[in-house]
Amino acid sequence: MNHFSYSGGVLHAEAVDLDALAEKVGTPFYCYSTATLERHYRVFADSFPKGTLVAFSVKANGNIAVLKTLGRLGAGADVVSGGELKKALHAGIPGERIVFSGVGKSRAEMKLALDARIYQFNVESEPELEALSEVASATGATAPITIRVNPDVDAGTHAKITTGTAETKFGVPWSRARSAYALAAKLKGIQIVGIDVHIGSQIVDLQPFETAFGKVVELAARLRADGHTIARLDLGGGLGVPYIQNNEPPPDPSAYGKMATRVTQALGCQLILEPGRLIAANAGILVTRVLYIKQGERKTFAIVDAGMNDLIRPALYDSHHEIVRINEPSPDAARQRYDVVGPVCETSDIFAADRELPQLKSGDLVAILTAGAYGAVMSSAYNARPPAPEVLVKGELWSVVRPRTDDDALLGSERIPDWLAG
Repeated sequence: MNHFSYSGGVLHAEAVDLDALAEKVGTPFYCYSTATLERHYRVFADSFPKGTLVAFSVKANGNIAVLKTLGRLGAGADVVSGGELKKALHAGIPGERIVFSGVGKSRAEMKLALDARIYQFNVESEPELEALSEVASATGATAPITIRVNPDVDAGTHAKITTGTAETKFGVPWSRARSAYALAAKLKGIQIVGIDVHIGSQIVDLQPFETAFGKVVELAARLRADGHTIARLDLGGGLGVPYIQNNEPPPDPSAYGKMATRVTQALGCQLILEPGRLIAANAGILVTRVLYIKQGERKTFAIVDAGMNDLIRPALYDSHHEIVRINEPSPDAARQRYDVVGPVCETSDIFAADRELPQLKSGDLVAILTAGAYGAVMSSAYNARPPAPEVLVKGELWSVVRPRTDDDALLGSERIPDWLAG
């Protein structure tokens, strides 16, 4: 469910007319719905036992206003860099609700996280364990850790967002899990608190989750027998969202919560979940304007002013996003097939191929749906195109929460060396 719907023939974000908003903000722009963010968080959090930490995955949408919206509801943050940690803290999410994941934490990032007294480090290798021990010991701190184990479970998702098979860079191999915990127990400045697992993203079947969680439960019993404290199970994120409206929907969060609780409850551990896409994807759209309708030899192209630098998911993952007109078409409106493409000088700058849409013309506004996760956060200034700004809506209110960078600012971020000056 989302809070984007037609009213008076115009698509609205909650109570905000998107046609009027486009005139004020300019296109392209991202628009997020507070009501959708809040609803998705509450539905997910309420699906798990009391005391579960729901740490929003900042990599999905790192806008500080989005983080503050979720943090006020009690959300924590799952971060994978020092920059994401600073964003979460700036948004008011306290260190005791922050977990630090990722395979390449630097020593500077470790110190930053220790200073913030984060809830836990999800450690992904033995060398990282040793580095964290050295940093913690040098600062007189103790680092609470889980070790991310790789259960070698195929989640059946896109190869580029699969993280739980033996071929990926993530986690400690299953065969070395017990020896990694044995190493952790010997290191100074390290406190073992639990186990971490994450098998991928955009997963639409609960069975891979259940298989992975079952293996983790078995591992927890062995680790406890080895004398380790296993009080937390970080089960990761990854539950999918419906990018294609007429496809079978992914499992409901309540079904996911019931399954995870059933599989793990005998251990008596606190659960930690790291949803990102599930919370943010349907809470955001990308609004863009049609520049030209170009007739090719075999195709008709709708060229819009958003590009792959604004939303790279279709080019990177071959992902599908529904596209709708901002001005509601009549039920009997003529329809036509288009390749919806951007202005970036790449053949892969395409949002939809051979997509049947209500007939479009130059100047029409369209919305690319389900763009609130891995959209603006992955944008760039490729082709020297300033990334699209971000707008947050709450009822009738709206605010630009990341302004558009102008060309002068892009130029001002670069420097000419002395030997080229003049």
